[in-house]
Amino acid sequence: MYDEHETKSIEKSLRYIASHVRVNGREILKHHDISPLQFVALQWVGDKDGITIGELANRLYLAHSTTTDIVDKLESGNYVRRDRSDKDKRLVLVSMEDKGKEVIQQVIDKRIDYIAKITKNLGEDERKILPAALEHVLEESERLTYE
Repeated sequence: MYDEHETKSIEKSLRYIASHVRVNGREILKHHDISPLQFVALQWVGDKDGITIGELANRLYLAHSTTTDIVDKLESGNYVRRDRSDKDKRLVLVSMEDKGKEVIQQVIDKRIDYIAKITKNLGEDERKILPAALEHVLEESERLTYE
């Protein structure tokens, strides 16, 4: 168990690293005229293809009308499309277009490149332990979140 000082240091490091990785990857968005919030929405659509506006609004913690505006913008850029549900014609589902998948992949590729750069000077022991340690921390965070 870590003491309070060590735990605070870990929290700060994880927060700063996540922010740096996110900001670096989002540099790609400047070439696509997509805002960071629109990109978050695009990621949710990618995670759950066929998501409703209501589900997306809940995940973004935004009003339905604001989320509709975001989807309108993404749809006009051919990043997503709207389709009627086959099961319930009242439902409109948002799905990813190839252009949206490409943008997400470009951002992920940029993030991977950045992570490679910031970890290139780790020692051999650090390089070996980091992926396993992070995977274990991720599993624990998911376990505690979804208990």
